[in-house]
Amino acid sequence: MADTTWVARARPTAINLVLQEVRQLQAEGKKLCSLMRGQPDTPTPAHIVAAVQQALRDGRTGYPDNQGEPHLRRAVVQKLARDQRIQYDPDSEILITDGATCGIALALAALIQPGDDVLLPDPIYDAYLSPLALWGGQVIRVPAAIRAGRFGFDRAALESCYTPGARLLLLNTPWNPVGTVLTRAELQTVMDFACQHDLFVISDEIYEALVYDGREHVSPASLSSQARERTLLVNSLSKTYAMTGWRVGYCAGPAPIIQGMLRVLQQFSRGPATFVQDAAACALTSSQQCVRELAMEYQCRRDLVLGRLCHIPGVRPLVPEGGLFVMLDIRQLGLSADHVRRYLLQETGVVVIHGSAYGPAGEGTLRVSFAAGGEVLEQGLDRLREGLQQLAERTRKDPE
Repeated sequence: MADTTWVARARPTAINLVLQEVRQLQAEGKKLCSLMRGQPDTPTPAHIVAAVQQALRDGRTGYPDNQGEPHLRRAVVQKLARDQRIQYDPDSEILITDGATCGIALALAALIQPGDDVLLPDPIYDAYLSPLALWGGQVIRVPAAIRAGRFGFDRAALESCYTPGARLLLLNTPWNPVGTVLTRAELQTVMDFACQHDLFVISDEIYEALVYDGREHVSPASLSSQARERTLLVNSLSKTYAMTGWRVGYCAGPAPIIQGMLRVLQQFSRGPATFVQDAAACALTSSQQCVRELAMEYQCRRDLVLGRLCHIPGVRPLVPEGGLFVMLDIRQLGLSADHVRRYLLQETGVVVIHGSAYGPAGEGTLRVSFAAGGEVLEQGLDRLREGLQQLAERTRKDPE
């Protein structure tokens, strides 16, 4: 039998584990309402769909350039200059990937060796963990804390977790799952720490367009020339343009890193389909009004969630600054987050994710998605509020 030691390091994500429970309950006839996934329910804008249709009519169905079609790489450079005021060379510093997930895996392959320590804020998107393990990295969690109604971490937390074997810091801003949008000052603290300890930084920015209340997304690569040279920016069109199923993303960074990632990519992928890349170029270079409208729609949904889930004893919604999720602080209920999640699933038929799935610092929270709107969101919030009120009443009567 083949040795599967390395494969055994990979683990199902929290969503996939919960989906197994969901499918079992659905097979038993239970009607469920999901507030779990970050899957936008809005359609891909019509002009992007038209672009892919035109590309197909034009016969754009052959192999793409393995680094990405040149016109799409130029479109990415234009977008980054427009939105983040960062300059990149489209020929050597841009790589087109099959979504951001692929970009993360390629970046880790190019940047770490077996045994290297990788610092991650905790809690954080758990799908990073398996590719990290597969490339031999060792996860070092930097615990975040809830202060002034938001998750954050400071220089002291970073320093306390630093090890001589640390080679990399992985950031996610806007931060999945907690909704924090790291400020310029917070990012400067992170990059000062990275410079002092000679760490490279991977910056996952897929929620960059979904920021609320007039906030600004800042890429760490934009802070200075020194920050740019130690940052690998990873992004995709999935959330910004409601293109989750199209599987197209991009990476920007120093040429030696991009070329190393390309060598890994060449072993298992040609990249996104040529016609998809044509549509992606259209998305990036056309009017961005559709992006602004999407962000406004999601801010309205966020506000609906906050309004419906306030004033529940023992439950405090944290106001997300960006992304598609509201974190509920349920620590005062005195129950584990997974226990509460399972109760809600079994008793009221609403699907959410426990914050502890994203790391120990997420214990005592639930992640509630507002990616789906309309009747799904309304019904899900009704069920969620009912279940949490039931639990609050039970813990009040029986605090033990």
